[in-house]
Amino acid sequence: MSENENLSSEREGTATTEANTKGIGPHRLEAFSDGIMAVIITLMAFDLKPPLSERWSALQHRLPLLLVYILSFVVIGIYWNNHHHLFRATKRISTAVMWSNLVLLFWLSLVPFGAEWVGQAHDSLYPAATYGIIFFGAAISYFILVRAILRANYDDPQLVGAIGYQVKGVLSAVITILGVGLAFVSPYLAYACYASVSAMWFIPGRRLTRRVN
Repeated sequence: MSENENLSSEREGTATTEANTKGIGPHRLEAFSDGIMAVIITLMAFDLKPPLSERWSALQHRLPLLLVYILSFVVIGIYWNNHHHLFRATKRISTAVMWSNLVLLFWLSLVPFGAEWVGQAHDSLYPAATYGIIFFGAAISYFILVRAILRANYDDPQLVGAIGYQVKGVLSAVITILGVGLAFVSPYLAYACYASVSAMWFIPGRRLTRRVN
């Protein structure tokens, strides 16, 4: 099959997908995702309990759960922020975008589970590794979501340029899976990896931000 035929087939497939998703714009999907992420944060907040006494030692007992809540809150906030900029820059979506977005929300919905387990046993191997696996699944899902958006907007060179090659996305996934491995050495090394990934994504890509603004 020639290159022109391949391009024509890709455009026909995109047109068919657009017809299937007619009436569902990126802003509706963004609003749906915002609601799910808000619920996720709310579920994590429900797990926070005040110390049983006024002593500092009582707060120290709750400190691991508080710290993992802060990290989890930051992670969800980072995904929300980058997700917002990504969808504001997107002109149209496809069925693949909808499903990959749903998979991302699935992995993010597991964060409260992982956070509570880590809060209860922060110095144990399996909670730390599971926490990282959840983050890894979310990172891969976000990467797939971005690729699906690029395919749905193949004729938008500005969007392609704004997103770039997703080097940071690949690097964050590598560091996260490295953290999962380091959990077998020390859970605290794993947490350091997860926190470093959050620091990488704290500020959205400047090119994508400029496109939205």
